[in-house]
Amino acid sequence: MKLNSNPSVKTKISSYPKHVSNKLNKLRQLIIDTAKEEDSISELEETLKWGEPSYIAPKGSTIRIDWKEKTPDQYAVYFKCTSKLVVTFREVYGNLFTYEKNRAILFSFDDMVPFKELQSCIKAALLYHEVKDREFLGIALDPKKN
Repeated sequence: MKLNSNPSVKTKISSYPKHVSNKLNKLRQLIIDTAKEEDSISELEETLKWGEPSYIAPKGSTIRIDWKEKTPDQYAVYFKCTSKLVVTFREVYGNLFTYEKNRAILFSFDDMVPFKELQSCIKAALLYHEVKDREFLGIALDPKKN
């Protein structure tokens, strides 16, 4: 997988307080690792959109990560609000995550991030135009929860 990285992303992430940049760097790495693990993703673009670190694969939907001073106790993974992504994540994972309407998954700094489930959400976004017509966007349901 080829990563097309705009250097301004690392500059933006490093401009935040250390505890914030640590969390965003973990999310950044999770997105990149998820793209690398998926054979059908040959390229990932990392850039700034609306001043936020953003990631898009050729057949995917944009993922953004950010922290905002107006909500200093949380950081987020943002998804395109007109997609079925967050609606589906809520249906599959229920209250495992905290959501902001149909646009984001929110985390507080003391949350234990469920990385496996978050990785499934990221994968669905990176492959969105391939999976948007599949049941639950192709996210495997845990039989213990159903």
